[in-house]
Amino acid sequence: MPASPPAYRLAIFDLDGTLADSLGWFLGAINLMAGRHRFRRVEAHEVDMLRGQGARQILAHVGLPLWKLPAVTADMRRLMSRDIATIRLFPGVDDALAQLDASGMALALATSNSRANAERILGPQNSARFRHFACGSALFGKRGKYEKLLHQAGVRAAEAVSIGDEIRDAEAARACGLDFAAVAWGYTLPDALQATAPRALLHDMDELLAFLLGQKPASAGVHASAMR
Repeated sequence: MPASPPAYRLAIFDLDGTLADSLGWFLGAINLMAGRHRFRRVEAHEVDMLRGQGARQILAHVGLPLWKLPAVTADMRRLMSRDIATIRLFPGVDDALAQLDASGMALALATSNSRANAERILGPQNSARFRHFACGSALFGKRGKYEKLLHQAGVRAAEAVSIGDEIRDAEAARACGLDFAAVAWGYTLPDALQATAPRALLHDMDELLAFLLGQKPASAGVHASAMR
C-alpha cells in the first residue's frame, strides 16, 4: 500500500533548541553578554523559572532593553561562531530530516542565528535538505520570516507548519495562520508550551515524524528526557 502524502507541504523549523542542543551554551553565553552589555546575570536557581516564560518577560527580568537587542544578538552570533564545534544536533535529527526530505515535504529554516552558523551546525548533508532559509531574524522578527518563507515556497499558510521550542515561535505562527508544533526538549518548558495551545506537543523524534508524516510512533523513540 503506498505511503500517505505528508500532512503539510512545508515544514518550517527553528534551529536552536529545536534541532540544535544549544541551551547549555546559551546559558553560559548570556551571562558573558550580561557583563559586556550591562544587564543582569541569570543565576542557576532562576533557569527553570525563566524557561517557563516568554522572551519579553525574560528580557524584563534581566533588565535588557529592546534598544540593546541588536548589539547583543550580533555579539551572540559571533560568540557562537567561535564556539560552533561545541554545538551538536539533538539525537535523531539527521534521520528525521532525511525521512522528511524523502517524503517530498519542503523543509525551511527560520532562525535568529546566522545562516553561516546554521549551516555549520547542520552540516552539509542536512543543510542541503532545506530548500528555504530565513536567518538572522530579530528576536521578535519571526512573523516576517514565516511570511517570506511561505512566499518563497509558494505555499499557503494552511499548507505549512512551524516547529519550534519557544513561546515567540507559537505567537509568530499564530499571527501568520500557521499550525504550530512545539517540541518538549528545547529552551521552553513543556507546560509553558502547552499553554500556547499548539497543534501538537512533541516529546521525541518519533512523535515529530508521526505528526508530520502520519506514521505510528516507534515503541522506543528518543524521548525528551533523553535528548540532552
